[in-house]
Amino acid sequence: MSSYIDSLRSRFTELEARLSDPSIYSHPLESKKVSREHQQLSSLFSLFENWKNAINELASNTAMLNDESDPDMRELIASDIQELEKRIPALEKEISLRLIPPDPNDARNIIVEIRAAAGGEESSLFAGDLYRMYTRYADQCGWKHETLDSAESDLGGIREVIFSLAGDNVYSKMKYESGVHRVQRVPSTESGGRIHTSTITVAVMAEAEDVEIDIRTEDLRFDVFRSSGPGGQCVNTTDSAVRVTHIPSGLSVASQQEKSQHRNREIAMRILRARLLELKQKEEDDKQAASRKAQVGTGERSERIRTYNFPQNRVTDHRFGVNFYDLPKLLDGYLGPLLDQIIQIDCERKLESLSIGTK
Repeated sequence: MSSYIDSLRSRFTELEARLSDPSIYSHPLESKKVSREHQQLSSLFSLFENWKNAINELASNTAMLNDESDPDMRELIASDIQELEKRIPALEKEISLRLIPPDPNDARNIIVEIRAAAGGEESSLFAGDLYRMYTRYADQCGWKHETLDSAESDLGGIREVIFSLAGDNVYSKMKYESGVHRVQRVPSTESGGRIHTSTITVAVMAEAEDVEIDIRTEDLRFDVFRSSGPGGQCVNTTDSAVRVTHIPSGLSVASQQEKSQHRNREIAMRILRARLLELKQKEEDDKQAASRKAQVGTGERSERIRTYNFPQNRVTDHRFGVNFYDLPKLLDGYLGPLLDQIIQIDCERKLESLSIGTK
């Protein structure tokens, strides 16, 4: 561990040199990236110095204890040794976690898409439950949420909803929600009391900044149409809805959430940029098969990640083997403890996969 951390000091020196060059600040994205890496390494070095000091202090106190004959002094030194023996492993664990290569998207805001899948109306009702869970969790975290597009079902559920979350390290937590969510419960529409199984899909995309994705005007096709969604008479009698198609990739996004065609165009472009960033990053990941093996939980939409079992009042995350009881509390936005367990296990698995030893 020591030799590897020492090898990072040359990188730290390089980053300091780049930050001292005024020209970097004319490129906001690059300066932000370099500054973040510089801060991460600075924090790592500080932890490492604390660990080395604790190791030296433990060796010194152990030698003092062997030479000390006074009972009171021996008791005091022994107490210090006991504290250091607890502190050193904790520092080693924290340092190890900092050695995990950070996800470049962790600090980004996100766009989330929830869609009802198998199960008909019950699937739509559960999609609405998850949408409320995420927005309430966002409120607890102090994140801002904005509905970008939505389509309700006949019984008040949600066939599809697209919304954004903005705040501190949103992606670092919410990225674990991508995939297929399965629910087992007696639907409100079921008169015979039978348990039904339904599924919904959740896609979590890091939100792209305008300058990150180069979208040429000639590569876009815009179509306008009459909205069939909420918004009142004005929405339904004017061509306010917008569909934008990115011709090279074939990606298409429609928005009819707002009464204004201009606003719907902005929303559609915002979602399109996020999807293009996701596509770009997936292509880059596919080229780096070796590093991808170190990732835990691909987040593919076809991957069933979680089951919400209402008869047993339990949610099970199949990727990490985590169970959480008290479903009503979870659906009321109490998602933090479950995500904390998932993140901890994910970090432990990634540590095991690292070729760098910690000793």
